[in-house]
Amino acid sequence: MADLAQLKKFYRIFSWASLAGLALVLILVLRKSPPPDVTYDPAAAVRVEKKFAAADEARAAGQPAQVQLDGTELNSFLARNLELEGSAPRTSAVAPNASRPSGATPGALATEALSAQAAAGADTATLEQVQSTVKDVKIDLVGDVVKAYVIFDFHGKDLSLELDGHLGAQDGYIKFQPVSGKLGSLPLPQSTLDSAVEKMMSSPDNREKLRLPPDISGIEIVDGQAVVSYK
Repeated sequence: MADLAQLKKFYRIFSWASLAGLALVLILVLRKSPPPDVTYDPAAAVRVEKKFAAADEARAAGQPAQVQLDGTELNSFLARNLELEGSAPRTSAVAPNASRPSGATPGALATEALSAQAAAGADTATLEQVQSTVKDVKIDLVGDVVKAYVIFDFHGKDLSLELDGHLGAQDGYIKFQPVSGKLGSLPLPQSTLDSAVEKMMSSPDNREKLRLPPDISGIEIVDGQAVVSYK
């Protein structure tokens, strides 16, 4: 009888501990992590357009070309051009024939890597489905790491996702290696991050969208700047 009483007591303690643990996880997921301190400048977005235009001119003249974007330029460019949930379609000031790595910026990667549904155990989403839930994107560039902060709608509730990693190119496609991430304030296991990003980037529906333009040889983060290299 004493053993049975102890077993019941242990079961009650275990049940309450499990509920408390689940409640803690839920609170951490629903509690948004603080966004990075990024700056915006309309003039910076214009500079980005001019940098891409200058790179096109250099290539046309047979000269090597490279575009370097700092955090302010990148976030300002994204704010001007990235179509998020509830936003009106945006137009770009760049000429129609200008060559821009539309799928190769860290901002695009943030959208691509926004597989919070996959991180939470859902099926792989297409980039269009993922982007349709995104409400805000902020990018921080630290050393050789891109740090994406995204607010997205998940069944009517705004959640935050942080994803840090190394950005590059391989065989003509964007390559991203996550190093850390958080859903809300809940740290995500490395295995979950690797699986979510791998599913997103290997999906047949997404694969071609991750192909670099033929005139782009690579993209990487160097000394806190996004560097786009032309062939």
